[in-house]
Amino acid sequence: MTKAEIVASISEKSGIEKADVLRVVEDLMTEVKDSLNKGNNVYLRGFGSFIVKQRAEKTGRNISKNTTIKIPAHNIPAFKPAKVFVESVKINVPVK
Repeated sequence: MTKAEIVASISEKSGIEKADVLRVVEDLMTEVKDSLNKGNNVYLRGFGSFIVKQRAEKTGRNISKNTTIKIPAHNIPAFKPAKVFVESVKINVPVK
């Protein structure tokens, strides 16, 4: 499902214009990205958590030059679904 399909579905179900729904969806994504960029996690009860994971420094290989390189420690975004969400997907039941 694409963002456009999500917007169309929400608009159809709620009766709100697509432009307004799109603005809200875009604002939600912006807020999540901004929060993660600041190092803050985002918790959405019943849905899941957008978290910042820290990767440790490690040694990698450049196979074209056959040399080792150091990959510095860095942060990556991750999503951890809520238990209710995971269970509903396992048994294929819509989330309430």
